[in-house]
Amino acid sequence: METNIINMTFTHGLSVNEILSGIFGSISLTAWICLLLPQLITNYKAQSAEGLSMLFLAVWLFGDIANLSGALVTGLAPTATALAGYFCISDIILITQSLYYNIVNARRTRKARQRTRSTQSQASEDEPLLQPRRRSSSGLPGSHRRHSIHHSDSGFAPIKRIVTGEDDTPDSNPWFHNTLSVVAIWIVGAAGWFVSYKVGAWDKPDAPEEPTTETPIAILGLVLGYASAVCYLCARVPQIIKNYREKSCEGLALLFFLLSLTGNLTYGLSVFTYSPEPEYIIKAIPWLLGSLGTIVEDCIIFYQFRIYSGNRAAKRNVTEEAT
Repeated sequence: METNIINMTFTHGLSVNEILSGIFGSISLTAWICLLLPQLITNYKAQSAEGLSMLFLAVWLFGDIANLSGALVTGLAPTATALAGYFCISDIILITQSLYYNIVNARRTRKARQRTRSTQSQASEDEPLLQPRRRSSSGLPGSHRRHSIHHSDSGFAPIKRIVTGEDDTPDSNPWFHNTLSVVAIWIVGAAGWFVSYKVGAWDKPDAPEEPTTETPIAILGLVLGYASAVCYLCARVPQIIKNYREKSCEGLALLFFLLSLTGNLTYGLSVFTYSPEPEYIIKAIPWLLGSLGTIVEDCIIFYQFRIYSGNRAAKRNVTEEAT
């Protein structure tokens, strides 16, 4: 491995820091590409995005927009700029899906309430006629339908629970399964960088520009970078509060946050290792705060997954008994 890096340095004029930055950036890009899949699948299976805080997604999007603007203005590493653009696309996809399910479910709830009021009104008028039939629970409207839906979903339940980190069966370890997925992301990401290197995507330009921190453009980039860092640090707070109030992480995909942790960690390492120059490190401080700082909040969410997992199991048992 060390010999290969030395050969790359002499062949393409890349420094060791630039090589490491490229590898970390490629791993981060792979993590962010796959980031949406667990949560999108969770939302699709549940036909709901109730577990997600919309304020969390909105602040996250604002942070990514500021991040992209600052990266373009400041001239960060190419991988950092590419990732910033992809972040915005990812946010829009997830927000669009969440808004769709929220609107559809809100309409269904209103219609269900209207039907319930109509049914109750009609039942009160016909109370003597319907009294004998209400002694049996088998005739309750929707009881057979709920049972059939629960039965039909049972075939997909193991896959859904593994993807969302909610598999509580004795012979399953969702944390282990998801960790294997994260390891695969590291391997695929690193391999992807070496493939791009072989095809010449990392040939070094002749005269790279290094904007100074005193120019108005550089100052604007730093302001945008700090704005994105503040948004990132604040974005997860509404989600943490929502989980705490509901004492549940139901509707959230564990792998979603594991990939977010991986993406933030390697993204920060990509920026940090791109150049050892103090001037560049100063430029990169807001991006380092935005990526590495959110790792602490991700760890809080992981803790919530652990302590609230029993609540999910109990709620699922109550639902099964009711059906």
